[in-house]
Amino acid sequence: MLLMLREIHCFTRVADRLSFSAAAADLGMSQPAMSQAITRLERAVGVKLFDRTAREVRLTAEGKALLPYAEQMLESARAFTAEAARLARPTIHLAYPPLVGTLAARIVRRLAGRNPPIGVELTVAGRGAAAQALTDGQVSAAILATPAPARFVTAARFHVTVDHLAVPVGHRLASAQKVAAADLTGQVLLTPGTRPWTGLPGHARMVADDDFAAALDLVAAGAGLLPIPQLLVRAIRRDDVRFVPLDAGDLRITYALAWSKERVTPELMALVQAVQDALWTR
Repeated sequence: MLLMLREIHCFTRVADRLSFSAAAADLGMSQPAMSQAITRLERAVGVKLFDRTAREVRLTAEGKALLPYAEQMLESARAFTAEAARLARPTIHLAYPPLVGTLAARIVRRLAGRNPPIGVELTVAGRGAAAQALTDGQVSAAILATPAPARFVTAARFHVTVDHLAVPVGHRLASAQKVAAADLTGQVLLTPGTRPWTGLPGHARMVADDDFAAALDLVAAGAGLLPIPQLLVRAIRRDDVRFVPLDAGDLRITYALAWSKERVTPELMALVQAVQDALWTR
């Protein structure tokens, strides 16, 4: 049997209303057209779907058995249409570090609200992986900690303040009200990526690109201390790590949107604008 979505829709509506006239009104049809649609479906499936009298409409046993399948077909058709519409939209691929996930979400919402909308596929990636994906053309743009590789164009710079220190439970600084830069003398400072903490004493130890979660595991293991933004402090709960306010002056991480100048599209320019707008408004 060829799919008869219109007739199946009529079937489910009559089953819901138990009235041909009410179902016809719901779908903007005449009652004779509704009756003809049900008759065509009954002939196609080879069973009677409704018992009809002058006073009432009732589902037959066969109609009751087929109703869930009809509803499932209509839901699949709606999902098909929605997915086809999503795939037909222009789509841009954006890589970003977990630290700026809230910004990435705002960007997606802004581009989805455009007319026509632009879809965004998000990829969580540290600086090294994001830069490689950008080079390989796997993503259209990436939010990278600066300085970005010289081969990329950058715009929409913004700063994330680093104002806390992650220390292991039991460390002498774990109970401090606030840690000053001088308190870090002789300590091992974990450094996500390749950017040492400017102006802080202590010994730098590099960890995976922009991966603060992996760095916190090292903190808990006693491998070092980690300067960390309050953005992450609010989102992380660990029993083996303490977050202490850090007074280290203007300590921050600078990020920028980066892309390849060889792959500029209207969608990419819309993304640049969306990032700039998201940074200026909340």
